[in-house]
Amino acid sequence: MTMADRTIKIGTRTSALAIAQTDEVVGTLRASFPDARFQVVPITSDGDRRKDAPLLSLGRGTFAKRLEQALLDEEIDMAVHSAKDLASALPDGLDIAAYPKRKDPRDVIVNRWGLRFADLPPGATLGTSSPRRCGQLLSVRPDIVFVPIRGNVDTRLSKVGDGCDGVVIAAAGLQRLGRLDEATEILTPELCVPDAGQGALAVEIRADDEAITDMLSAVNHPDTWAAVTAERAFVQTAGGGCRVPVAAYAVVEGEELRIRAMACLPDGSTIFRKSVTESADDPHLAGRAAAEALLQTGADSIMYRDGPT
Repeated sequence: MTMADRTIKIGTRTSALAIAQTDEVVGTLRASFPDARFQVVPITSDGDRRKDAPLLSLGRGTFAKRLEQALLDEEIDMAVHSAKDLASALPDGLDIAAYPKRKDPRDVIVNRWGLRFADLPPGATLGTSSPRRCGQLLSVRPDIVFVPIRGNVDTRLSKVGDGCDGVVIAAAGLQRLGRLDEATEILTPELCVPDAGQGALAVEIRADDEAITDMLSAVNHPDTWAAVTAERAFVQTAGGGCRVPVAAYAVVEGEELRIRAMACLPDGSTIFRKSVTESADDPHLAGRAAAEALLQTGADSIMYRDGPT
C-alpha cells in the first residue's frame, strides 16, 4: 500500500492548544505530501480526565500515556505532544521521529498590574503548579506567594485578578494561540530556566513504521532536534531518582550546544545553576555532560536526598 492509499491518523489531546499544535504539524505534512490523506484523532488524556488532581501528583508523561497506548494499539499512526509532557523514557516500541521548529521556550508572567516580576508588590500571589517555576522565582523574590492552579491556557489566564494577582505560564502556549501580547513580561532563562522540551513539539510514532519515519523528515527541525534531545538526555541522567525540580535549556550555536542546567528546592531556599558548552555532534552526550556538571556543583546534595524537600 502506498502513502496515497493510506489515511494517516494523527492523535492529539483535545484542548485548543493541543489542536493548534497538531495543526502546525498537519499543515507542514499536507504541504509536503499533497496526495496523502490525514485525519486528526482527538483523544482525551488521563491527565485531562483528572481535572481535580494536583498537577504534581500526575507526574511527567501522564498527558501522553493515552496517546501512546493508541499508537501501540495501531489506532493512530503518530501522536503530537508538547515535548515537555513526554516521560524521559518512552514505552518499548515507540520513538520520537520529529521535533518541529521550536516556539519561544521561555516562561512569562501575566499580572493584573502590568508590572515586571521585580516590581511586583510584596505578598503578590502568582498562580502556577510548577515547582520548577516556584523554586527559581522564590530564590529571587521569597516574598512572593505562589498558589496552585491548573487547566488550559484560558482557564489559567482567567485566574488573573480572580484568585491570584497573576500567573506564570509558558510563552509558547500564548504564542500558538495568538495571545503572546497578553504577557506582562517574558522571563529570561537566566532568571527562570525553562522545562526540558518547553516550547517544542514532539511527534511520536511506532519505531518500526519506516514510511511514517521517512515522511516526518519533512517536519523535523535539526537545531530543535539537537537541543531537545540534549535536554531530555539531561533529565534522564539527572532526574532518574531526583526528588526536586530540575531543568535544562539548550541552544545550538554553530557546532556547539550551550546548555543551562538547574536544580532547586521548591521553596527557593537552595538553588544550583550550571552552564556548559558541548559539541552538537552528539546531543545525548551533551545532555549527560550537563547533568554531570550540575551534580559537581553540589546539586547532588538536594537532588537525591530522602524525605520531603
